[in-house]
Amino acid sequence: MNASQYFRPTYAAAREAFRDAAAGRGLKIQSHRNPAKGAAGEELTTDVALIGAADAGRLMIVVSGTHGAEGFCGSGIQVGWLAAADRLPADSAILLVHAINPYGFSHVRRVTEDNVDLNRNFIDHGNAKPANPGYDTLREAICPKDWTEESERKNLAILHAYAAQHGMDALENAIASGQYVDPQGVFYGGTQPTWSNRALREILAPFAATARQVAFIDLHTGIGPYGFGEIMSNHSARDPGDKIMRQWWGGEATYFDDGTSSSYYVAGDTNIAITQTLSKARIAGITLEYGTIPRKEDMMNAVRADNWLYVHGDLNSAQGRDIKAQIRDAFYQDKNDWKDMVVERGHYVMKRMLRCLGES
Repeated sequence: MNASQYFRPTYAAAREAFRDAAAGRGLKIQSHRNPAKGAAGEELTTDVALIGAADAGRLMIVVSGTHGAEGFCGSGIQVGWLAAADRLPADSAILLVHAINPYGFSHVRRVTEDNVDLNRNFIDHGNAKPANPGYDTLREAICPKDWTEESERKNLAILHAYAAQHGMDALENAIASGQYVDPQGVFYGGTQPTWSNRALREILAPFAATARQVAFIDLHTGIGPYGFGEIMSNHSARDPGDKIMRQWWGGEATYFDDGTSSSYYVAGDTNIAITQTLSKARIAGITLEYGTIPRKEDMMNAVRADNWLYVHGDLNSAQGRDIKAQIRDAFYQDKNDWKDMVVERGHYVMKRMLRCLGES
């Protein structure tokens, strides 16, 4: 396989590749313009391509770039799929949503233009926000004002001591499960729906009346073995989607409730937009998560460093350039073997979801 042809080194180039691939299939592109500007001052859009009829009863939705810096991977999978031109099952369609967080993709950040982690933003903002007491306790170590070798040694010692006392899962949840009290901090869920949140719901709304069976794939990177895509169920055991997932995937998928998933607890993920907007449909949703660098801790520290850079640092300094290279590597491995593994696995999962959808 030569999957490298489907990947691009920047958001702008990836956007062009997606649009060109869709045009090559004779598909119309629907673009949603983000009000922010890209890293090079470029226009930012979320671009959408529909394969099949808009009124199909079975719909597979594939989203890239929920965490912007992870969009390189998702874009490559989507562009490769457009080049393959597989046949659709009867009464089925595929909705490809490219770069739902275009700001983060362009600036190589996980967050949106308002420093919100989009995958923590889909909570009900009219109710009390989820609490994260671990973040409250560790805030100064997680998001320090200084980033030097000495300060980071001290901060990591604090974080490791917390893990030793409460367990590594507790530390990971404190850092990454989401927090709603610190707008300048990491994994911030926001106080209202972001532009990307609203855009995703707007993209989905036209399908609400006709979609009766939905398969949802949210493409992510940063956790797990190098190049391997873990099929993480988006459903709790109480959710009707859990039964569908176990019918479609069985033990090949992982589940948060039984401890098999490599992820941590997340409040406010994209699956909520699918279930709320397409409320008449039976939904089976997954997060397809690809590993990049060996240690989850290094991925989290890359996010911490990037957060510090935008709050306290200098993007144009040598340190700033090092941090940007670090976070890019944490979420995108620009290597041919990784790209081959990513696309092969991604297309296997998409084909399997599409087949199960057609049989439902």
